[in-house]
Amino acid sequence: MKHVSILVPRGMSSLTNIEGSYQLLSEVNSMMLEMGRDPIFDIKLVGLTRSSKQRNGLFTVSPDFLIGEVLKTDLIIIPALFGQMPEAFAMNKDFLPWITQQYADGAEVASFCIGSFFLAQTGLLNGRKCATHWRFANEFRTMFPDANLVDDRILTEDKGIYTSGGAYSYLNLLVYLVEKYAGRDIAVITAKSFMIDIDRHSQSPFIIFNGQKEHDDTEIKKAQEFIEKNFTEKISVDQLADMLALGRRSLERRFKKATSNTVIEYIQRVKMEAAKKSFETSRKNINEVMYDVGYSDMKAFRTIFRKTTGLSPVAYKNKYNKDAIVLA
Repeated sequence: MKHVSILVPRGMSSLTNIEGSYQLLSEVNSMMLEMGRDPIFDIKLVGLTRSSKQRNGLFTVSPDFLIGEVLKTDLIIIPALFGQMPEAFAMNKDFLPWITQQYADGAEVASFCIGSFFLAQTGLLNGRKCATHWRFANEFRTMFPDANLVDDRILTEDKGIYTSGGAYSYLNLLVYLVEKYAGRDIAVITAKSFMIDIDRHSQSPFIIFNGQKEHDDTEIKKAQEFIEKNFTEKISVDQLADMLALGRRSLERRFKKATSNTVIEYIQRVKMEAAKKSFETSRKNINEVMYDVGYSDMKAFRTIFRKTTGLSPVAYKNKYNKDAIVLA
């Protein structure tokens, strides 16, 4: 039987992550019993205090055990922590050495959504692939440059460390863990019971690209503003370098450092964001949108759109614009 420790942090955390994990894993146990098989999860809520007030006292969660009472566990689940991060980290810092020691003793660790920020405090994400909510990807990269953030992924696994992307993608990670521990058949039944889209790998269709402007490089901000105002045109790296009186290599190096994107990637993402909004709100066909964002090669446009969103232009339009008539 796998001992699962669902953390109950102090302050504000995702009750959905906590209760949802408990419910889903408990249901797996029930299904296995119905199938004549032994339950697989021993699920416990683990905290720093005997009761934890959440949502400014609106809810109270009472852990089964304190961390000092759990000498050995097999899986630690870290929910998303909310509020001001420095304060949230400070209130829950006593979890960190316990998580690190449990991992060293063989436990696996899973964080949900922005719980990855707290997990990263342990250093266990250094050099490892990880995910977080796409809205906080830039902030995560700034705070934890040694982690390998893959911001388009629904979930990651790297040497016993698991992370999930934004919000309800934690359910995809739970099903993934169910498959690992209980088998594919149980994972499929679980996904069907909870109506979870099993084997979904990307959060790209949900990402809204806002650029990375929380930096102090004035020239790079000018380049970003120029790209965003002129996305309908063909923009080259050399054109931007000449405009800013910078060498091409210097521009590319500084742009990547400031935005976590190459110049070309940034241009493409701005154009694709404009295309997405057009597909969501207009009745324009694929060709019209393509030309509007400065492309003339349909194959290139479709390829970059799919790479950015995980969907074809037609599929994206069908997904987010139910009133539009899709014309290829």
